[in-house]
Amino acid sequence: MNLLTIEDIDRIIEMAWEDRTPFEAIEFQFGISEKEVIAFMRANSKPSSFRMWRKRMEGRRTKHSMRCSKQVSRFKCALQRNISMNKISKR
Repeated sequence: MNLLTIEDIDRIIEMAWEDRTPFEAIEFQFGISEKEVIAFMRANSKPSSFRMWRKRMEGRRTKHSMRCSKQVSRFKCALQRNISMNKISKR
């Protein structure tokens, strides 16, 4: 795995938690495979947070480009605002 900045680490975690961001997008942007993302999340999360994330991602079709509907052609939800420097927008 490459040397990652704090901003990169924050962005990978954020992308991993996003429902509509496929693992392929993380791999394209950061060169980290799905297995490496799982190991990354395990290493960078509290045990309870990691278990909650794994339970949430289990069987989620939108996390895999090949399993996702062909109608979804973007990496983020249309309701999601542009995010800069890990500032999460609140509705």
